[in-house]
Amino acid sequence: AGNLPTHIAALELPGYDRLLFVSDGGVVVAPTLEQKVDIVRNAVFVARALGVELPRVAILAATEMVNPKIRATLDAANLAKMADRRQIQGAIVDGPLALDNAISPASAEAKNINSPVAGRADILIAPDVEAANLLAKAMIYFAQGKMCGVIVGARAPLVVASRSAPAETKLASIA
Repeated sequence: AGNLPTHIAALELPGYDRLLFVSDGGVVVAPTLEQKVDIVRNAVFVARALGVELPRVAILAATEMVNPKIRATLDAANLAKMADRRQIQGAIVDGPLALDNAISPASAEAKNINSPVAGRADILIAPDVEAANLLAKAMIYFAQGKMCGVIVGARAPLVVASRSAPAETKLASIA
């Protein structure tokens, strides 16, 4: 895992055939590229600990095209290249990917995206805390997803649940 404390949400979604991890929706507000490296490493650590042998990591942005005017696309492209050069290990990392082509094989195919991650992401790395928090909460409230969350990267794992989270979420996070 990385050296920076980050929040990882594990979501169980109706109709989705595996856990989906989202980070960082609770700790690092506006991560730098260097901090995003630790966010990815921590999310990979959690996914692997929960049985995902070789997680597919989608670095999210508003578009799958690298655009110098959109910093998230530049960070995503850099993270993908860092993974190619083994600076990030234990996962397949690609980006930038928009949400639709990160999780939908049909969307990835329609947009002609040739990637081992596109359409099959296990981990979604959002550009900032707001995007990750909104994404995870949308999955809970609109898709009836169930979530547990943990903060890793500190001396010991921490559980921080939303004040409105049901007891089931808090118990799952502790487990």
